[in-house]
Amino acid sequence: MAGLGGQFQGSVLGMILDAGLMVKFVLLLLLGFSVVSWAIIWLKYRTLSRVKKENDLFLDAYVKSTRLADIFSEAKKFPESTLAEVFRAGYGELVKITKALRERATGKESVPPGEPVFEFKGVDNIERSLNRAAGSETDKLENALGFLATTGSACPFIGLFGTVWGIMDTFKDIGARGSATLAVVAPGISEALVATAAGLAAAIPAVVFYNYYTNRVKSLAMEMDAFATELVNIMERNYFR
Repeated sequence: MAGLGGQFQGSVLGMILDAGLMVKFVLLLLLGFSVVSWAIIWLKYRTLSRVKKENDLFLDAYVKSTRLADIFSEAKKFPESTLAEVFRAGYGELVKITKALRERATGKESVPPGEPVFEFKGVDNIERSLNRAAGSETDKLENALGFLATTGSACPFIGLFGTVWGIMDTFKDIGARGSATLAVVAPGISEALVATAAGLAAAIPAVVFYNYYTNRVKSLAMEMDAFATELVNIMERNYFR
């Protein structure tokens, strides 16, 4: 290694430039993990912030409205809101049931528009629709979080591999020189340890933000479940017997 020649670059950049090819490859790989992780961290922050903001706005409109049709119109204004998407799914299923009931009631007693009375088993269809929508929205929120988990678990070991490889090269060169003084050993080992530091630098932010975003997604999922339960109760009281 270059450090064995007596010229030791004390800066981190100098140690990286003096490292062996395998260590440089490991550092480049860790850099890729880190860049992608920070991109995901930033995008998730923007996405979850927009979702939270639009959920609050939708809930305000939901509380103020008295008719489901009016709420459905308001829900279209919030494409990023998970609650609005859950409502659209539930209301869409209600409309389908209404249409089917009116088609079956052709020639029989008509159903007053806007005031359908369904058999109680129709609630199951709406519940399934709401659960499916909530699950789909949760999957969207969790998208790419797995990469942060992979980065947090794999990068320390990748960095350790680079360190071990660098130390192996250092001792190989020491054996070739036949000298093992501190001045000879320290530069090569220092350059190798940069890989471990780089692995930890990539892994720590990924682990921290993975846990943070996972908790936020769980909170949004619980909010969707609570909203879906409330919506089913409202439809059950007003539209089912």
